[in-house]
Amino acid sequence: MVTQEDRHEPIDVAMVPEVVVQRLPLYVRVLGQFASAGIEVISSEQLGAQLQMTPAQIRKDLSYFGRFGKQGRGYDVGNLAARLRSILGLDERWNAVLIGMGRLGRAVASYPGFEPEGFRIVAAFDADERLVGHQVGSLRVQQLSELPETVSTRDIKIGIVTVPAAYAQDVINELVRSGVKAILNYAPIAPSVPPDVRVQGVDPVMALQSMTFYLKD
Repeated sequence: MVTQEDRHEPIDVAMVPEVVVQRLPLYVRVLGQFASAGIEVISSEQLGAQLQMTPAQIRKDLSYFGRFGKQGRGYDVGNLAARLRSILGLDERWNAVLIGMGRLGRAVASYPGFEPEGFRIVAAFDADERLVGHQVGSLRVQQLSELPETVSTRDIKIGIVTVPAAYAQDVINELVRSGVKAILNYAPIAPSVPPDVRVQGVDPVMALQSMTFYLKD
């Protein structure tokens, strides 16, 4: 088996382009597929073919995080996947809070794909008093006034926002005031947040609208 020789160096987060960070989970997913197929060593060409990227771009992306493998010898799939998971923090467990327990919120709460990847929704909130106290799976819906204490006592690092657009900025403000630094936002707005808070938007309608450009006659 070809072994990988890595050079682990301190990572200057500010120097890594955001687009590179966004591609890292794709690398992890593809490496997992290779591992499941019993493939132990791959080349940048093989990775590039799976991700529709050039080998040069693969090598450039990885160079932000150290040196992986040697030219002509390829990458050790297991080692590279483990290293990228560590860089992304996926070797840790992350507690998340969900705000908005309407239809979308309930669907997100019941999605089984978060926990196997290290993300656990440990608390749920809604401003609607008719929903407060209800049980959604293993979660009891709480009042928003309880958010700061819950974030602190349950070591919550991530907020998931599934409220209507009109309320999203106020909810995000509450998350920021409670100390949450990473927010997954399903509301169709571009919220205003401090520079040290990361927001990732999820807007399926906008994704569909971009695709219809290619479908129109």
